[in-house]
Amino acid sequence: MAPHNDIVLFHYTYSPYARRVTWYLALRGIDYAQCLQPPTLPRKDLDALGVKYRRIPIMSIGRDIYCDTRLILEKLETRFPDGALGATQPDQKAIEKLLEKWCIDGGVFNRASQLIPPEMPLLNDPKFKKDREDLSGRSWDKRNITEMRPEAISHIRDAFGFLETGLLADSRKWILNTEKPSLADIEAIWPFHWLIGLKGALPPSFVSSKQFPKVFAWIDRFNKAIASTKASAPKPTTLTGADAVDFVMHAEFSEPEGQVVEDPLGLEKGQDVEVWPIDSGFKNHDRGVLSALNSKEVVIVTQTKLAGKEVRIHHPRTNFRIRAAPGNTESKL
Repeated sequence: MAPHNDIVLFHYTYSPYARRVTWYLALRGIDYAQCLQPPTLPRKDLDALGVKYRRIPIMSIGRDIYCDTRLILEKLETRFPDGALGATQPDQKAIEKLLEKWCIDGGVFNRASQLIPPEMPLLNDPKFKKDREDLSGRSWDKRNITEMRPEAISHIRDAFGFLETGLLADSRKWILNTEKPSLADIEAIWPFHWLIGLKGALPPSFVSSKQFPKVFAWIDRFNKAIASTKASAPKPTTLTGADAVDFVMHAEFSEPEGQVVEDPLGLEKGQDVEVWPIDSGFKNHDRGVLSALNSKEVVIVTQTKLAGKEVRIHHPRTNFRIRAAPGNTESKL
């Protein structure tokens, strides 16, 4: 097996989305390398690899680069099937998927992000504010944040209540009543875990262990499970940006080239296309030659800035837009 399984995770430590992946890797005991990134643009290491997508985390396995945690977790489940955390029964798979969509697409994290305390020091940094406004498409002015808080608290209190009186109502330890945390727990826990750890985000008169004891106990169990597995799991190798870029450029592709299946978009293999998310980070478009397209992902081939090495960038289909690149439909690779 290659060092750190050919995996390099590009992230910063307090990203709630990145925790979805680092928790998964810890629970599985999967060896990997990490390349720590700044919380705001520019990110020179990813730019050197030819990646314009701006959200964190990004994971490379060899010269295949994966964007969006939904796709990253799916790829890890497939690449390391022995001991996978995903559900196996159809009804449990459905719950797992619905929890993913509830937290990411259904507004839970969007509302959670509106509970960042106005007094947080980062909000005094004009660079951070401008970066997050470009990412989210909304104002990060302190007055606007303060005005949004009551409505956001109401929504998040309702989400805590859904878990308390629904999935955790029978005092089970884990979402799918498993012996240890599963992928469903990761899909459900991350926005709530992040809020509880964010001092001043949750007013205790509305959201605390008093109102939602089962949810808070679940999060406490999860913290202990993660701490226990991290103690025995391989510690990630930390790479400098230059070393991470060099490693990716000199690696092999980790999966065979896919095909472009018949699709409503009518795109063809070898066509020059643009891909970008439409829910956040929508100003940053990846452009390359269409290599594979199916109902779950789109793969484009582009080149690194240094040495012009080919890499494949993978995006999920959900909440991503794909279109023929304006002015050029011929492959340059």
